[in-house]
Parts: sequence; C-alpha cells; structure tokens
Amino acid sequence: MSVVTDSPAHSSGSDDFISYLNDALDASSPDSSADEEAETQDEFEDVRNKRRKLESTEETEGSTSEGIMEHKLESSVKVDVCTHPGSFGEMCIRCGQKLDGESGVTFGYIHKGLRLHDEEISRLRNTDMKKYLFSKKLYLVLDLDHTLLNTTILGHLSSEELHLLNETDSLEDVSKGSLFKLEHMHMMTKLRPFVRTFLKEASEMFEMYIYTMGDRPYALEMAKLLDPQGEYFNSKVISRDDGTQRHQKGLDIVLGQESAVLILDDTEHAWMKHKNNLILMERYHFFASSCRQFGFNCKSLAETKSDENETDGALAKILEMLKEVHCTFFDKLQGDLVDRDVRQVLSSVRGKILSGCVIIFSRINHGALPTLKRIAEQMGATCLMELDPTVTHVVATDAGTEKSRWAVKEKKFLVHPRWIEAANYFWQKQPEENFVVKKTTNPL
Repeated sequence: MSVVTDSPAHSSGSDDFISYLNDALDASSPDSSADEEAETQDEFEDVRNKRRKLESTEETEGSTSEGIMEHKLESSVKVDVCTHPGSFGEMCIRCGQKLDGESGVTFGYIHKGLRLHDEEISRLRNTDMKKYLFSKKLYLVLDLDHTLLNTTILGHLSSEELHLLNETDSLEDVSKGSLFKLEHMHMMTKLRPFVRTFLKEASEMFEMYIYTMGDRPYALEMAKLLDPQGEYFNSKVISRDDGTQRHQKGLDIVLGQESAVLILDDTEHAWMKHKNNLILMERYHFFASSCRQFGFNCKSLAETKSDENETDGALAKILEMLKEVHCTFFDKLQGDLVDRDVRQVLSSVRGKILSGCVIIFSRINHGALPTLKRIAEQMGATCLMELDPTVTHVVATDAGTEKSRWAVKEKKFLVHPRWIEAANYFWQKQPEENFVVKKTTNPL
C-alpha cells in the first residue's frame, strides 16, 4: 500500500481516511521497520510540498482572473478550511499542514505516530459500525494471558514440567501445534484447547482485536501463534504500550462503538469503565508459575499431564454464548440496527442463567459474600437474608451449619459457592450434584 496514494493527505477531505485506516488495520503485518517509518514520513512530506506548490499556482492563477472568479475562490477556501481531524507525526492527516504540539488520542498500533481527535474517532466509528452491522458483525476484544493461552518463563518450569521441553511443537507451521518454546524470548506458551476453532467461528460473527497488558513485542509474538495467516487480527493488536491509562484497559483506542463491543478477559478490574461489555473468563492455568501467581497451592495442568476438555471447556462454552448473543442482537431485536445495544443483550442472556433460583448464604466469608451475591443476582437469582419456604438453594462451605442442615431436612439444594462461580464462567446453570458441601464443623 502506498501511503501517498491511499492516505487522506492525497484526497480533498477526510472522508477517505476510513479507507486508509482499514487498509492499515488489514495489513498483513502489524509491525513496520524503522526504514518503512522513515519512508512513510518522506512520502507525507512530499505530499505536503506538492500541496504547497499547487496552492501557490492556484493563487497566481486566481490573481489574473475576473473579480467574480476571485470571489468564488475565496468562498471555496472559506468553506474548505481544514479542521485538522488528526495528525501523522507533525502533519495533519487531511491537509498535510505541519501542526504545533501533539493532541488527540494515539493509535500507534495502527501506525506509529498516528493521532486522532474525538470528532474524527466518532466519524470513523460510525462509518465502521455501519459497514460491519451490514455484514452482521459486532466487535470482540480478546485478552491473551489466561484467556486464550498461558505463558511461562523457561526458567520457571517446575521439575515436574521439564518433560515439556521435549514435547514442544514446531514453529515452522504453528497452525498445527499448541505448545511452543520461544527461545529468543526465553518463554514457553501453551494455547488453550479449542482456541483455533473458537477464533475461526468467532471471526464469522465479530471483528476481533487483541488487547493485552503485555508489551508490544510479546503481543505481536502471541498474535503470530494464534493467527499465523493474519486472518483475524492483522494490525488490531493492542498492548499496554498503546493504552491511555496505566494498569487499565479502555475502549477509547478501539475503533468500534461501545454499544457493539464485547470483551473477553479474565481480569474484571482491568475494565473498570466497561464492565457492562465484559464477559469474565475462567483463568487458564497450564503452568505451575501461573498457579503460584494467583495463590493456588495445587499442581498445574502440565504437572498432572492433563488439560482442559477440547469440546466442553471454557472457550467452547463461551462460543455457544456468543452465538446466542449474536443471534439475539441481529435476529430477535426490533428497531434499527444502529440503535441496538449489545450490552443490553448480554445482560439479558446473563439474567436467564439462574432465573427461578432463590438463594440464601450460610457462613460465607464477609469479603466474598458481596461479590457472590452480585454475581448471583446478575444471573437472575433472588437472594434472601432469612430462611423462607421459597428458598431453592443454600450456598455454604460447611454442611454443619443450621441453614445447611435445614436445606438437607427440607430437601433443598445445598451447594458450594463454586456452583455460582461455575455458572458465571460457563454461562449455564451447573448440576448441583457436582458441588457438594462437606461437613467441617460440629452442628450448632
């Protein structure tokens, strides 16, 4: 792609800039070398010089024209004053004029040095959204670590995981493997089971972004493992280097309307401003270092030489839910597509999971209780403070409490708090018999 011929600096207005951004986002490689960056800057500088010569010629010709022609030219210039919707380096993306200072939101993952102002971002989002809605697509922002894969430092492999060093797949054709040793980064990465099928089917419903708190070199390396042919992400790979807030992720640098964006991530607090867009993912702990990072005193999947179920694991369940949300958004809602909000659809689907369940909690840690109650209510359950004949489930960690014994006597369900957590992660009401509560104290 020639930046000179395809960029808005070569056009009469910013309307063509969406085409340039789409080309940049669809580029086969999200990376560019220093030489390519310099070449791009030179091309833009050349365009700006040509513009100056053209404007100078027009002024000279205008001075020899009839008065009426001068008036028309002046009127045209006044109407066509550039608002500088954004910049590339120090140059306006529309008129090519050199700008003083930096302003706007940085979109460095699309192209180094690219900045856009709010009005231009809004215009691009509106244009982009109409295009994708017409194609029956929404947006899906995907986290990497513990969501789509798990990575560890080679030196952090436990003694029971050293067998993995001889079991890694070839980097020559990563599409056929799932366990990779990245010597140049001193890392080992395990792709989550079902991830390739997940990405393939999700790409038919969503325009997808990667968004990680890892640095850019790491993000790009993981993107190559997940998408070796550049079919899904291309330049839509966002790292912590691209964010506008420290330790936070935001949709301000995603070119999609918030009402059409879903987020899949294992960390809720990373998206404080976008919780209604978030689908919380069960963490994937393949390596022992990952278990230790989150305080789990148990053997890793690698140590037990096991893994998640390919067809009935976390990603497979989430894909089923995404299909339901997509179908509801496009086929079951009334009104114009642009007026629909996927966040409302997500809330509606979530609210059916525990619909009809009436829950009371017994001796749950005070720190965990508010979160469990909130999650249960979001999934449609009714939570009570006192025992009531309408109660269907007693949630406890000890079968010896008064409420637990009442549940057994009255033939109510007695389940562990993990029953609620599992329903939240898998977007399905789970079999109660899989979450039995054991007696740990003397009856009162």
